[in-house]
Amino acid sequence: MTTSDVRAALLSADPRLSKFSPLPRILAFDEFDSGTHGWTELLGNYNGRGDLSTVDDHMRDFRPPQLSACNFFDIGTHGALSGTYALKLATRPYKGHTAVAIRRLTMSGRGLVQLETYFAFKSEATLGGGAELDNFGDVQWDGNTHPSEAQFGAFTVATDLCGDGGLRYHTVARYQNTDLDNHFTRQWMAPTVPEPTPREHFEGKVKLEYAADFTAPNPEDWHAFGEPQELCYNEVPTKVNWHYLRWLIDTDKRRNVELQVNDRVMDMRDVPVPPYEERYETLENLLNFYFSVRTHSSVRNFLFLDSVLISVDW
Repeated sequence: MTTSDVRAALLSADPRLSKFSPLPRILAFDEFDSGTHGWTELLGNYNGRGDLSTVDDHMRDFRPPQLSACNFFDIGTHGALSGTYALKLATRPYKGHTAVAIRRLTMSGRGLVQLETYFAFKSEATLGGGAELDNFGDVQWDGNTHPSEAQFGAFTVATDLCGDGGLRYHTVARYQNTDLDNHFTRQWMAPTVPEPTPREHFEGKVKLEYAADFTAPNPEDWHAFGEPQELCYNEVPTKVNWHYLRWLIDTDKRRNVELQVNDRVMDMRDVPVPPYEERYETLENLLNFYFSVRTHSSVRNFLFLDSVLISVDW
């Protein structure tokens, strides 16, 4: 048997890993049934006195991720794909609010980097109220489609990368379920501008308010790629169906490569990856990953991650 044969056999024999398709070297395998594995809340920068009031307004309240057994009012404990607990990102019930979980690593080489995960997305269930709650956005309750689906805004997977003398950039893929008016778009999108940074805020170049879209505040800076994709929300807000996501980027060429979500593979090589004009210090070989979820309504939105695998070809 060749080395490749042995590796393939070991992966296929491990039920935790066999559901993934990793590159040759696995950097991190985070199965959240055993903890958070370094995924934490993203908080903006603050001054040397530890004064948290100096954190940018839009980056003060991203909410920490939490371990969740996916409990719901009607069925009790749903559980995760790989056990009892998943990593849960939960927004506040405030239009535009975002919850973020970030994982911080560094690069020991350049080349292909792949992130894989199994995820689910939901709006919080609404209890009580009148018949008006049977309608929201484009949805009228008909025994199949549920208004809570139109109450879910968007989720994002992204990186924060820096190297080669302080050249910093982000690769980003966002699934926009609805626009800001709660109409279905079900579209994958990416920004054409780099993410505003605390240094730019400190220098007076940007000023964002609470609940601003921190990845790219201007909706006109987001552009669709690929065809619209309907995911499996599955009718009501307490049915959890896990989706497979695989995202491949190239840190040598500083570009996206492809995104796979369930059975659809999208070529992302032509999706722009705008770098910052200025160089950044203290960030050499930065390799950060983050997930975020953003509500476009006054209903809390949830993103559940069963497990995450990060691999490279270095």
